[in-house]
Amino acid sequence: MSTRFRPARRAGLLALAAALALLPAAGRAAAPAPDIPADPLRSPSWDVMVRAFLGGAPIVFDDRVKVFLPRAAEDALNVPVQVDARELTGVTRILVFADLNPIPHILEYRPLHARPEIAFRFKVEQSTPVRAAVLAGDGVWHVGGGWLTASGGGCTTPSLGTGSKQWSDVLGQVSARLWTRPDGGSRLRLRTMHPMDTGLAAGIPKFYIELITITDDAGRELAQIEPWEPVSENPMLSLDLDSAGPVRIVGRDIQGNRIAGRVLPGVLPEVKP
Repeated sequence: MSTRFRPARRAGLLALAAALALLPAAGRAAAPAPDIPADPLRSPSWDVMVRAFLGGAPIVFDDRVKVFLPRAAEDALNVPVQVDARELTGVTRILVFADLNPIPHILEYRPLHARPEIAFRFKVEQSTPVRAAVLAGDGVWHVGGGWLTASGGGCTTPSLGTGSKQWSDVLGQVSARLWTRPDGGSRLRLRTMHPMDTGLAAGIPKFYIELITITDDAGRELAQIEPWEPVSENPMLSLDLDSAGPVRIVGRDIQGNRIAGRVLPGVLPEVKP
């Protein structure tokens, strides 16, 4: 299981927000520190992102890290993004973040026995670079990404689930589909019912899934996903596993509510935790 340092990270993100307020306006990005590579996207907060998330390892911008997303967010609550790092070897961690989002940390993915590729949707508040940083077998952060244009309202809009009197009846329910690939692996599409509240809407505290682990029937961990507040309501995740056969899905949210399900190839279950 992954080691988690959420309280420290929360404190770090508060410091990050204060630091962002002191950064120059977009288009006048400050020169990076000597050990930080110059940002091709010219983000005003690139230095801060590096110090918040990518410390401790060298960083290179790499076209082999492909981040597919629309140029403009038609729906700020559901922006599709796909990260593909299959051209790298020995990938242990994929970190997705948006520099100028009020909560920049979006998702972390550990493809233990899975392809280094994942697709999902997230909430965005304003135009921002969206990046994937991939820690490969060479011990280097390989970074790719692009600018997303957005008009706002994603992170500060209340979830539909929170406003429904029935939301607790479906909280944590899992629906998933598993297909066997010709190469012997499998494709998993997973949805978990959860409001994923950011805590930025008036009167609604943050409430989100903090960990999803995918295992085979023998208990071997295949992949770990840490969705943060900006991941869209009722998260839909797509990933490719290295093995075929049934998989189990276990997880929890920040209030300790459990998530559980078992998926058979070609079967679409509805499982309560």
